[in-house]
Amino acid sequence: MKTFRPTFRWLWLACCLLLAGFGPGSVAKPSGAGYDYYRIGKLDAARPGTTEPALLLMGGGDWPPAAFAWFAARGGHGHFVVLRASGADELQKELYEDIGGVASVQTLVFHDRAAASDPRVLEIVRSADGIFIAGGDQANYVRFWKGTPLNALLERHVAQGKPLGGTSAGLAILGRFAYGALDGGSITSDEALADPLGKAVTVVEGFLHLPYLQHVITDTHFHARKRLGRLVAFIARLRHEGHADVIGLGVDEDAALCVEADGQGHLVTLNDGFAWLVRPAGPPARVVAGQPLDYRGIRVTGIGPHSRIDLRDLSVQRPAFEVTADVRDGKLELHGDAVPAATPAG
Repeated sequence: MKTFRPTFRWLWLACCLLLAGFGPGSVAKPSGAGYDYYRIGKLDAARPGTTEPALLLMGGGDWPPAAFAWFAARGGHGHFVVLRASGADELQKELYEDIGGVASVQTLVFHDRAAASDPRVLEIVRSADGIFIAGGDQANYVRFWKGTPLNALLERHVAQGKPLGGTSAGLAILGRFAYGALDGGSITSDEALADPLGKAVTVVEGFLHLPYLQHVITDTHFHARKRLGRLVAFIARLRHEGHADVIGLGVDEDAALCVEADGQGHLVTLNDGFAWLVRPAGPPARVVAGQPLDYRGIRVTGIGPHSRIDLRDLSVQRPAFEVTADVRDGKLELHGDAVPAATPAG
């Protein structure tokens, strides 16, 4: 039997095929296209199962494997797409190699707004069984995607009964209202409470219109970065502007709220984290440009691993804690017998 010996010509051809996108973990960076592209797995493999509507709301940090196994199942263990505006292919490797149970993962890293209208990008997104939006800077997502064909495809994806998820900045944009971070920074609780109508409180409306999140503004890294105060400030601004029923939903790092098709959600966490349901009883007592916020009687409910939340009516079974938040002259105070030691007071 003749032994095959690779020649320079064969090696050169193999390299070309890999760069062209035919390798199992290949990367293609179209010159001037405004995005980078990565893939892993078999794009032509049949999807093993059926897709189901689902939302994966993750607060940033490390991935809870059980949450992503749940997400993979809701995507029929098929073909997933990661969308991001920074970084590279690290999330797709983790999903495909560490979590497993998916046929393929493709990643699109956006560098400008034009890429959100690129036919190849739109076809990749259109064919996805599940879509996950990575962390980074949500201002890029707002600038690159809002009002584009890609924006419309994300809503169509959900309407077709397929799962959508996001972490950190990727979660920040999933509600009807979003903190856009358009001033180039990330506002703190103290800053937002000192002037909720200030220019740095860049709240965006109508990026996405997803089931169960129509009256919601989300926030992330919640306990670690003490963001209860700024979420209250966001709600105060929105209610002052006429959105009388808006509520807040914060999620801790290393935690994910898994929402089923019927709006029932459960929390998966690596480090005893929570999701935080923030519901004011009415409008703020005082919200004036250039002045600190006054807002009383804000109900804060903790959703832990043993809790269940129904996003249709915001009822919570077995809450981890329930407290009342008051803001007096821009200072946040918490009241209640079940105040957890880890409650962010800022």
